[in-house]
Amino acid sequence: MQVRRTVRDLRRHNRSVLLSSLYLGEPQSRQDLGRSSGLSQGTVSNVVGELIEEGLVVEAGLVDSDGGRPRTLLRVNPGYTHVVGVDVGETGTRVEVFDLAMRPLATSYHPLPSARPDPAAVVAQIHEGLGEVLREAAVPTDEVLGIGVGVFGTVAQGLEATVHAQTIGWEAVPLERMLRAGTALPIYLENGAKTLGQAELWFGAGRGVQHAVITLVGSGVGAAVISNGAITRGVTSSAGEWGHTCIVFDGRPCRCGSRGCLEAYVGAEAVLDRWKAARGGRALPGTDEQTSLAELLSDGGVVAERVLAQTAGYLGAGLANLVNLFNPERIVLAGWAGQALGARLLPQITAAAEERALRHPYGQTSIQLGQLGVDAVALGAATLPVADLLARGAAPGKPAVRLDAPA
Repeated sequence: MQVRRTVRDLRRHNRSVLLSSLYLGEPQSRQDLGRSSGLSQGTVSNVVGELIEEGLVVEAGLVDSDGGRPRTLLRVNPGYTHVVGVDVGETGTRVEVFDLAMRPLATSYHPLPSARPDPAAVVAQIHEGLGEVLREAAVPTDEVLGIGVGVFGTVAQGLEATVHAQTIGWEAVPLERMLRAGTALPIYLENGAKTLGQAELWFGAGRGVQHAVITLVGSGVGAAVISNGAITRGVTSSAGEWGHTCIVFDGRPCRCGSRGCLEAYVGAEAVLDRWKAARGGRALPGTDEQTSLAELLSDGGVVAERVLAQTAGYLGAGLANLVNLFNPERIVLAGWAGQALGARLLPQITAAAEERALRHPYGQTSIQLGQLGVDAVALGAATLPVADLLARGAAPGKPAVRLDAPA
């Protein structure tokens, strides 16, 4: 049955198109917006006028035109509102507050109390971090658009999001409900690999790409699969559990309870465990996973180099599987451990991938390192309320929070 669009629907669509073009692109003139959006200049002028009046769009200087009057450039106003991004990693909780240009204004970090944390303890950390960053940045809660949370495990979306994190014993944890009990702000919950993927897609190594796989290699391993510019989620939002694809039948035990998973070979915990075993069980240098992995990468000894060569091979095999399965134009190796391993081993990793992938799809793919560093998951989480804002064309009539001076 054909759905009839109302005037309100059309107006919302036009606002969404123009806002998205301004937010995800460079500053543009009204004429540029008309060409890029396909909307008439009259429609562009009317919608832009509304957005400027509401404070969501501001002027960003002038640019010379071909033989005519200079054109006024427009951009989304960074001071219109703020967003909060939360990265619930496997070792700690990072909370950050951003302006609408995604500039970080304050950050809070708390280590998790254990390797299998109680959900209530994680929620308490998030609420504590939220209070800390808003106080530090002097941002009142009524100037916050929403809170995005990137979390380990599978996030099942529904009337309320629940988290299934098999590796730490979480089953259908009602994390969204638990978070809402401590704040009136809108909550957006998603898997951390997917929030990292959205960050790299919007602002980093995936920008401008329609078909990509953004990988997250940390303690755990995951991926965001991008198809036609959008993240693939699957039936229950668990698509992208790359770390739990099997690369060695009946191989090393994985934290998920299976054996031979990719995560059991290239996740930071697994890499360090293999190094410890290769050292005859001697304790590793370093105080945590990050410092121990840095020690491994800088060791230079025969044992360390053998472990790193094996790790590059396993990672390359895993990337080859992504090439063969999804035929992406770009694969991004990201996550704190992925960045560290890639900075040292990318030529070996890509050589292993090329050896194991089908020649034709591999020839269409580039493998790059992520560009956004340790903040990528929190940054991507903070884009979740922004994505909602862009999709609905903002709230008509919503007053500006703070007008920035034009750039």
